Amino acid sequence: MRTAMTNKLSDVERIKTESRYLRGRLIDSLADDITGAIHPDDTQVIKFHGSYQQDDRDIRAERQEQKLEPLYSFMLRVRMPGGVATPTQWLAMDELARTYGNNTLKLTTRQAFQLHGVLKRNLKSTIQKMNSVALDTIAACGDINRNILCSATPEQSMVWQRVYEDVKAVAELLLPKTRAYHEIWLDGEKVEGSESEPIYGATYLPRKFKTAFVVPPVNDVDVFAHDMGFIAVVENGELLGYNVTVGGGLGSTHGDKTTYPRLASTLGFITPDKVLAVAEHIVTVQRDWGNRETRKWARLKYTIDRVGIDAFKAEVEKRANVVFAPTREFSFDTNTDRFGWTEGVNGTHHLTLRIEGGRVIDRPGELWLTGLREIAKVHRGDFRLTANQNLVIANVPSTQRAAIDALVLRYGLNAYATFSELRQRAIACVALPTCSLAFAEAERYLPEFSQKIEALLQKNGLLHLPLHLRITGCPNGCGRPWLSEIGLIGKAPGKYNLYLGGDQAGTRFNVLYKETLDEQQILTELDGLIARFARERKPQESFGDWVARNEIVTVAA
Repeated sequence: MRTAMTNKLSDVERIKTESRYLRGRLIDSLADDITGAIHPDDTQVIKFHGSYQQDDRDIRAERQEQKLEPLYSFMLRVRMPGGVATPTQWLAMDELARTYGNNTLKLTTRQAFQLHGVLKRNLKSTIQKMNSVALDTIAACGDINRNILCSATPEQSMVWQRVYEDVKAVAELLLPKTRAYHEIWLDGEKVEGSESEPIYGATYLPRKFKTAFVVPPVNDVDVFAHDMGFIAVVENGELLGYNVTVGGGLGSTHGDKTTYPRLASTLGFITPDKVLAVAEHIVTVQRDWGNRETRKWARLKYTIDRVGIDAFKAEVEKRANVVFAPTREFSFDTNTDRFGWTEGVNGTHHLTLRIEGGRVIDRPGELWLTGLREIAKVHRGDFRLTANQNLVIANVPSTQRAAIDALVLRYGLNAYATFSELRQRAIACVALPTCSLAFAEAERYLPEFSQKIEALLQKNGLLHLPLHLRITGCPNGCGRPWLSEIGLIGKAPGKYNLYLGGDQAGTRFNVLYKETLDEQQILTELDGLIARFARERKPQESFGDWVARNEIVTVAA
């Protein structure tokens, strides 16, 4: 769909222009102790520093009645290319969650830590503590390339390590060059004279930009949901290069057909030595060609649909001085994580834990925050956050497996072995009470709703069935709901749009089935469909494929 240009810049473009390379009024905003909030313009600027201003919506009305301002706090998102953290870094994040946060860690679908509930007066101390263990939040949010995803597939260690080197190189290349972050948070010297952003320019990108690297056959990052993707082509255990994808994106607006999710298009194949040039100039073309007037049309997917994929490809080839070769053959068989223990090629072992909703928290019988702190104290390898909100305890020596297993059991971290297939795979965004965009519950609703779907599956003898369920509180797509067999997208409190028909490899979108349903209506619809599926399915056929084959909804070919 083509989107019109109006020649009138959006207000966010004004804020970026006046921000002086992302400084804005942040120093004054942070010093203002009259309010827990920051200046309205700074709520946009601080996103580039990895933070969102939020408030507790559960008590917003109560505080309003008491003539109090909302209970403002800040979410901080850590930039971690590929989601890799050391035990030292894990322990630092755990300490911050308990000291300045809300006693939880959130593992996000972008393979990053999020801290929630940080008060304005504690932001600087929190960021400085992160910096002390070589973590930062710069470019984790905002109109910029955000945290780069990488397959967490542990058993492909040799190839994974080579791909991970490219992930880190692209992440470093696409970092903003402004010294604003260091000045404001780390007490760095103020820049004298002029600054420049050779890749981004003074106003950065028109909208957020997301990148992923993936190693087939596991599409655990949902590569086609990203603005830019690199699909590894491996032969005889060696990385030959990448198929490059562009133009994926999931956000949309309810009722506005000019906004829509889009699967990425493939430009072609490149060798590893071309990765940096191609990555840079996919970004610069979007910088120059993207829509800066209407933010809802500002993602790369709309740029490509407006100018055409051939014109976009030609411009990238011209700027990067490359010619894309024909796309190499590849295939995906799943977009989920592989739970439990696997053995790497270097003789170490990797344990993938199920972290429901990505929320690391202590609850009765599930002391996940405490347990992972104890594991981090003795773990000799690293941690890998997955794009499905789970956690890999990676590179465990054989001699340490028993000790890790004992800690997993002691602290109730064995959900990977006790949850159903459905509950192992389900994803939910944060939603209420902290996300200002959420219309309905997601993360807090996920366990309850999952168990109700489990009951329908059990009634039909299908509890063992792998089934992809994703719930988001709004249509912005943080939980990638369109790439699931059953997707619930929040429409209003207690009401969701129901989507059906995605596949299990992250290569096909689901489609709207019915709108604005409450829980009982959703369960009634799924009850009938799951019963039919149990009777009619072919051997090994997934629910999403059955929905598509029977044209319950009309999915794209």
